[in-house]
Amino acid sequence: MREEKSCGAVVFRRQGDQLFFLLLEYFGNYFDFPKGNQEAGESEQTTARREIDEETGVRDIRFIEGFHEPITYFYQRENEITHKQVTFFLAETSTEEVKVSYEHKGFRWLPYNEADATLKFANSRDILKKAHAFLEGSLLRFQKD
Repeated sequence: MREEKSCGAVVFRRQGDQLFFLLLEYFGNYFDFPKGNQEAGESEQTTARREIDEETGVRDIRFIEGFHEPITYFYQRENEITHKQVTFFLAETSTEEVKVSYEHKGFRWLPYNEADATLKFANSRDILKKAHAFLEGSLLRFQKD
């Protein structure tokens, strides 16, 4: 069985008091977060930062400390089962303009409920839910201070 390690991020931006999450449209007719394979010698955050830049052109990201969510799944490639682990971070940007790479058909900035409804895979919806809850908790802590 083949093993793969990828890293990515739930990228969001603020517009007024609303949060918008970045979803990329993949050629398999589904939306997901920016992510990609970790290269030799890269840290997880370096991989996530590189993949966000390569896939979206967004460079001004700030990782939100304390959010580190791994998922695992299996898929088949060339008649071989691959076990994939993806580690997700949470990253804020102020950039609205996105230039998708050749790997994607498009993108959307969506508020939480619409992003949740757009995601096809349960593990992606779970990551979004955790990211949203983490941000909501952070905003509440910030407002109390």
